Order: sequence, then C-alpha cells, then structure tokens
Amino acid sequence: MLASVPPTSAPPRLVLVSGDEELLVSRAVRDVIHAARRHDPQTEIVDRAPGEFTESDVVDLASVSMFGELRVVVVRGAQELTDDLREALLAYLARPLDDVVLVVVHSGVVRNRKLAEAMKSAGATVVTAARITRPRDRHDFVAAEVRRLGGQISAGAVKALVDAVGSDLRELAMVCDQMVADSGGTINEALVAGYRRGRAEATGFAVADAAIAGDLPEALTVLRQTLAGGVPPVLVVSAMTTGLRDLARVAAAGGGSTWELARSLGMPDWKVERSQRAARGWSDEGLAYAMRAVSAADAAVKGGAVDPVYGLERLVTQIVSARGRPAGARR
Repeated sequence: MLASVPPTSAPPRLVLVSGDEELLVSRAVRDVIHAARRHDPQTEIVDRAPGEFTESDVVDLASVSMFGELRVVVVRGAQELTDDLREALLAYLARPLDDVVLVVVHSGVVRNRKLAEAMKSAGATVVTAARITRPRDRHDFVAAEVRRLGGQISAGAVKALVDAVGSDLRELAMVCDQMVADSGGTINEALVAGYRRGRAEATGFAVADAAIAGDLPEALTVLRQTLAGGVPPVLVVSAMTTGLRDLARVAAAGGGSTWELARSLGMPDWKVERSQRAARGWSDEGLAYAMRAVSAADAAVKGGAVDPVYGLERLVTQIVSARGRPAGARR
C-alpha cells in the first residue's frame, strides 16, 4: 500500500515513487508538491511526462537557483529514460542540491532499475505505488481510504462496494469519497445497495471513455450492456458531451503539468490526466466534428427522430472515426 509523503511536512530532497498504479503515483507526486508549496509558496514545479525529460532539464536540475526558491522536479516514466539521461541523473545523485526536490517515478521494471536503486542508496524517501491486483488488497484499500476520509465502513459494506465497483482503484477512491460525504461518515451495506441501484446511470461515462479513446469494439459492447440495463439514451449522450467538453478544455489549455492544469481549470487531477492521454489522438478538426455529431445525436434522441440504439451506435462510430481525423480534414 501507499506510504505517502505527509503534505504538511518539509519535503525530502529525494523521492522515489516505485510502481505503476496511476492513482497512487498521482497522489504521491501531489503530496510532495503540496509539502513543497507549504514549505515555500514560491516553489517552482517542473513536472515531466514520460519521454519528455531532456538534457536541458538535467542542466537546469543541477543549476543553483538565482533567487533561492525551492524547486520540485518530477521525472515520470524513469524506466523509459535514455542511457545518457539516466547517467546524468546518477551523476546528480552524487551531489544533489539543497534547493531541489527530485521525484523519480519508476514503474519497477528491470530497465533503468539502476537509477531506482541509486535513489534508495542516496537516501531517497521511497513511496510504494505498486498495482493492486488481489481482491484482499482492494478490500484493504477501501477500508483504509474510508478511514483516511474520516469515515468508517463495515466489512460487509467493503465487500459489497468492491463487488459493485470492480478493480479500478481510482473509481473505488472516488466512490469512497462520495459515500463518506453522502452518509455523514458511516457506510453500511444498505447504503452500498442504494449506490448499486444508481450506478447504472454512470455507465454512460464508460461508453464515452471508450469511444473517446478510439476503442470501437469496447464502446459498442459497453453501450449495448448499458442500454440493456435500462439506462436512458439521453444520459449516454450527456456523458459523451461531458467527456468531449473535458477533452476540449484540457486540449485548449495547452501544455503544463497535470497538477497545474487541474488547478487552473478547476478540474480533478485524475480527470485532467485522463483527458491529456486521450487528447494525443485528437486534432482540433476531429474534436469539432465529434461535438457536432453529439449535438445532432442529442437532438435526434430527445426528439425521437431515430431509433435510440441505432442513433447511439452511429454516434459512437462517428466519435471513434473523429479521433483519427487528421488536421485540415473537412466533413
């Protein structure tokens, strides 16, 4: 489980986040940044996605700040670093700067494990973010998450909640947050049963996620399951609209770290991160085409102009095709 950096304490100068569970990695990095901001509100954040850390970043990392402000440098996907960049970071570890917090995120694979081991040898704080796969561990995560939020949950409710939500850790965390807030802090099996009844409406977002990601077979499969479960077509269209709008907002914001964009856009960091990943396959023209398609589908479904199943399947196909639409393409 996650051993986090307390956001209220001064941050350690070296932090190794080991593992590839996205939620735990995101939280670990966020906690380091929060701790740094509390220690020095003027902290500069340099957050590099996998493959984006460059030689110029290494030079900046080893350079003393002119104004003495704290810097947090996050190197994600360290297992993907080139040999030269890995060696440059190893050289930095021999003489780390006092005004820099270096956060290295390594998935735990063999490649570049030498860097992860060197971080440990240099005294780095190690945060474990290994993927949670066993049911027992998911149960433990839910119980710990509810406690972290100041609530309490019965053993039966833990099992029922995991059965209802499944293995997606981020979704489990969101549901725990929602249910602690809704229940006043105490979660029992009756409350979870009520959640399961309302959960069908949320499956529209699963359809939207798959379509926006370009996975046509998955999107159509989930769509048919969703409609068979009694979810109104209008809710599926609404979920499509929300997903595309989030994508457009993040794409329009341009570059920047997930944390910075989440703050400026007023969106949860997990939603920004998901939209950033999805945006890599979209052009402005493709996004505009998809928005027109979803608007037309909304009017058609509400007006009863088309068979809802046919209309939604056509919309899913249009969104998937729009994702690969090249810049400059016309309808």
